[in-house]
Amino acid sequence: MILALAMLLDAALGEPKWLWDRAPHPAVLMGRAVSWLEKHLNHGTSRRFKGTLAQAILVLSAFVIGTALSALGPVAEIIAAAILLAQKSLVEHVLAVAKGLRRSLPEGRAAVAMIVSRDTAEMDETAAARAAIESAAENLSDGVVAPAFWFFVAGLPGILIYKITNTADSTVGYRTPRFEQYGWAAARLDDVLNLIPARLTSLIIALLYGLLPRWRAIVSDARRHKSPNAGWPEAAMARALDVALAGPRAYHGQTQTFPYVHPEGRQKLDATDIEAAARILWHVWAALLFITVTSSLLF
Repeated sequence: MILALAMLLDAALGEPKWLWDRAPHPAVLMGRAVSWLEKHLNHGTSRRFKGTLAQAILVLSAFVIGTALSALGPVAEIIAAAILLAQKSLVEHVLAVAKGLRRSLPEGRAAVAMIVSRDTAEMDETAAARAAIESAAENLSDGVVAPAFWFFVAGLPGILIYKITNTADSTVGYRTPRFEQYGWAAARLDDVLNLIPARLTSLIIALLYGLLPRWRAIVSDARRHKSPNAGWPEAAMARALDVALAGPRAYHGQTQTFPYVHPEGRQKLDATDIEAAARILWHVWAALLFITVTSSLLF
């Protein structure tokens, strides 16, 4: 029941500004640790080995900290797990894009720039809405389902190992000259840790929205996605909303062409679609809470 209580606490409080204005958020501390190791190790030869060593240090540290926090008792576990979940904050960031678009396109672009890494300056309303919905789907898996799953499997050490790996992947897990070798271990471990949660997220959406008869199509789209995991929740979200997701987008001034997810879906999107996606986030959260409580009672 600790996980269920943590989920409820996160859903109620989210990220209290008064707290994180006074103390660094654990995600910030994780980012600093990843960056410190990268600064001191990512040079010279054997960069893949050094990156693997850095990831091993991060995982071991997360395990030790998680074990120590667990020893403090269930209240500490509930608070720590709630901090590492991101349901309410995810919904708030996604809905901020819808609110921005309802005011003006520039405000919508500014809001979506807070949650995606692609270029936003030239986005039209559809591109901004699509980016927000894709971020909602991917972060539903990364920020809610996966942390909950790994807490369920391995308690606080599990969720901390997942979060530090996900942070490392988002910091150094890029195929660039600087990070391709050093970030290899972080990227591969993140892929492994998200393997089950991404598919679980997709399955929950499919069950909630009567999409099981179209499961083969969801799988097909997911496998065409540039990410081995992000395509799963996106493919299910696209069909739940009956919209086309993914497709072309620009990074650093360069347009990249990616295949559409659910290309037969509606192409024109707006703030209403973002709000519908936010409702799906809550529906999946409620289903995950039900699964968590039921599993606790049974096992």
